[in-house]
Amino acid sequence: MRAAFEAAGAQHYPPGALYVVATPIGNLADITLRALHVLNLAETIACEDTRHTQALLRAYGIDKSAAQLLAVHQHNEAQAAQTVIERLRQGQRVAYASDAGTPAISDPGARLVAAVRTESLPVIPLPGASSVTAALSVAGLAMDDAPQGAFVFVGFLSSKATERATAIAALGREARAVVMLEAPHRIEALAAALATLGTRRITIGRELTKQFEEIASVEARTFADWLRAEPNRCRGEFVLVLHPAAVTVEAGNELRILKLLLVELPLKTAVKLTAEITGAARNTLYDAALALKKDGASS
Repeated sequence: MRAAFEAAGAQHYPPGALYVVATPIGNLADITLRALHVLNLAETIACEDTRHTQALLRAYGIDKSAAQLLAVHQHNEAQAAQTVIERLRQGQRVAYASDAGTPAISDPGARLVAAVRTESLPVIPLPGASSVTAALSVAGLAMDDAPQGAFVFVGFLSSKATERATAIAALGREARAVVMLEAPHRIEALAAALATLGTRRITIGRELTKQFEEIASVEARTFADWLRAEPNRCRGEFVLVLHPAAVTVEAGNELRILKLLLVELPLKTAVKLTAEITGAARNTLYDAALALKKDGASS
């Protein structure tokens, strides 16, 4: 705790504020020094599971009594938020931690934050571990190639086969990258449903940051085969990144637009504008532009 105090202690931590604290998604070493300092400083720690959070605190040498831990989970979040608000009005610092990762991102916490902000009380984020950003960071996506330079987070799809299939069909038309979460007991059903997307690539993050972490990129149609290739692959928590659909310049007006712009503009500018106009990937357009330049030079 000395390192946490030295690194984070000089900052002002106002009383009567809710601190949204990201905790590790598997590896205890991924906690931030500021998170440790605030968890130690807080008079109340609201948490998704008091037993889980108490064990986490003890692992870091933070001693909190049972009375200082308040259960705020999916089934009582609206009611428990009122208790948090009362304690904030008393001037307490309240830290909220879900079981793993950043609260309110497919975890409880959003209703709590909304209730606190409705009362015009301060909410302070303490960023840290997130399975979403962890998976995106190793997927190898060039975000400037994706339309609108973005990704979509959909969390857990429905466990009902018909609803899941409908959702996947819609995601198949999504031009941006898509991040999904899945539990081990449902991963085989999801893999079978995703096979309809054919050659669309998926980056699989299994047990991220944990001892048996596994990361792989496969085509959607081979995802189920990848799972079956090793019995242990159906164990653990999953984060999936569905890569943007490949766009070919020959499929539409992209090539015609690129040719027109190349007559008047430098190659990089022509590629950039064509990508913005059509939504096509810059890397694909750049390769096409080089080929056009080469053909023009040789003719």
